[in-house]
Amino acid sequence: MQISAAAVKELRERSGAGMMECKNALVETGGDLEAALEHLRKSGAAKAAKKAGRIAAEGTVVVAERAGQAVVVEINSETDFVANDDNFSHFSTAVGQALLEHSPADVDALGALVMPGAAESIEAARQQLVLKIGENISIRRFEQRKAEAGQTLGAYRHGKRIGVLVTLEGGTPELAKDIAMHVAATNPTCISEEEVPAELLAKEKEIRVAQAATSGKPADIVEKMVSGQLRKFVAEITLLGQAFVKDPDTTVGKLLGGKAKVLNFVRYEVGEGIEKKTVDFAEEVKAQARAAD
Repeated sequence: MQISAAAVKELRERSGAGMMECKNALVETGGDLEAALEHLRKSGAAKAAKKAGRIAAEGTVVVAERAGQAVVVEINSETDFVANDDNFSHFSTAVGQALLEHSPADVDALGALVMPGAAESIEAARQQLVLKIGENISIRRFEQRKAEAGQTLGAYRHGKRIGVLVTLEGGTPELAKDIAMHVAATNPTCISEEEVPAELLAKEKEIRVAQAATSGKPADIVEKMVSGQLRKFVAEITLLGQAFVKDPDTTVGKLLGGKAKVLNFVRYEVGEGIEKKTVDFAEEVKAQARAAD
């Protein structure tokens, strides 16, 4: 049957789906706009499930905070182009606000929450975004922090890709934010020397000893060299031992002094730990051309 351009336009505006998807939905439903809208919503869930296996290692990290509470959440897309899309940004911001308002236990519970400013769930909104954008979109992980009595929260977002939350015992909001900014920049492994994993230290010592052994120096000199190198290594990977990014002449530990103590921190960076698929662009174009024949 003949589908008018006006009908396709209206369905696009109401659903956010692509032009051809809207036209096909209208054809499937005999031009019934409401039925076509329902058809798109149902197919959106199916398409979202189909795309769920595709690697999404780009995206954004959102940090949201209000008095005594802060959250950080990573939301992934397949490409950085989509990560800069307004629809993706609005969805991500709304997810951050939902976390602040409801404090869900996990990602599944988060998906079941009602989307802020809408009548649908966050999971339904995610599926519709997949349908509209055409990429796998996923909420990967989140952390929530709530300040207890005597504690101070610091939150910092660097661009769209790094987010940090820091909890201090004592201190000021300004100090907590400075520490969060420092963590974003330096990515420490842990807070203090006492928290450095023994296996990490043992492996590093093994490597340093092997390197020093080739120097031809006496064993006692080698031992002193390795000990000095290990002290430097520990300082570089621990938050308290690192030179403060805003004043390299002092360490974070000295900056805190007796004024505050770092209780914990969490640092998210988009895509960390996700094995990205290497794509040969020329081959991908050829494959798409063959499929179209």
